[in-house]
Amino acid sequence: MAKPRIGKKSVSTKFRERVRQAVRAIPEGRVMTYGTVAGKAGFPGAARAVGSLMKGNYDEAIPCHRVVRADGKMGGYNRGGSRQKALLLRKEGVPFISTDRVKL
Repeated sequence: MAKPRIGKKSVSTKFRERVRQAVRAIPEGRVMTYGTVAGKAGFPGAARAVGSLMKGNYDEAIPCHRVVRADGKMGGYNRGGSRQKALLLRKEGVPFISTDRVKL
């Protein structure tokens, strides 16, 4: 079965582009939840899909470490795990409310 299309691009291609654009826009020292990224990308309710996309992101221009779970916990990070993600966020000045949870 062919992928649904939006104009000339498939939904999955459009989704990836929009998610990457939304994540690139997160400024240093700030975070956004997977759900918020999905909404900003125009796909509300696609938080898990955002997580899956970020899991496979190795493009350093896309700061996927700035995307966290809805409860403020780190979630996964493919470049060193949640401890590395927390370390990067601390270096950027993101406020934490506990050792593994950022202030949203």
